[in-house]
Amino acid sequence: MTGLSRFERPIVVQVSRHRKERVVFDVNDAAAILLRDLPRQTEKRKAAMDACLRVLRGECHPPSARRAFVAAALEAKILRSD
Repeated sequence: MTGLSRFERPIVVQVSRHRKERVVFDVNDAAAILLRDLPRQTEKRKAAMDACLRVLRGECHPPSARRAFVAAALEAKILRSD
């Protein structure tokens, strides 16, 4: 499944100043970060989680989840490079 949920380009995030940057390669990585590291429920986080779940269920393609994750990461101020 990883091949089907992989992002075309990885995204780099840093969830806190005290932790190393993380490279997000696919929908599974993005969903794990949304669940564990972005506890604040916002519309962008919810949209990103929904998009990740839709990709994992085969209902849409990774680029839509990637865009939603980037928006949530920007909002949470954890995006380092897109």
